[in-house]
Amino acid sequence: MTIDLAVELSRAAVMLTLKLGAPILVMAVAVGLIISVMQAVTQLQDQTLSFVPKIVAMLLTLLYILPWAMSEMMEYTSELVLSIPGNL
Repeated sequence: MTIDLAVELSRAAVMLTLKLGAPILVMAVAVGLIISVMQAVTQLQDQTLSFVPKIVAMLLTLLYILPWAMSEMMEYTSELVLSIPGNL
């Protein structure tokens, strides 16, 4: 295994991680922003008011994107395994 191959494999793994994590993080930021605006308007400053909706929204987003995420991970893994004989 060459250094170039190791760097390429690492890059592909990091890009896949970012691609799979982005929808969940975007949902958490959006819900957090909405809750923060509502807390500023109503002057309720309880931390649990923002924590619980974020967790629920992130879990719902994860359930929604799970089929796509699994297919992306399976595609990456199959490409990785199929490339083993050529890289030995």
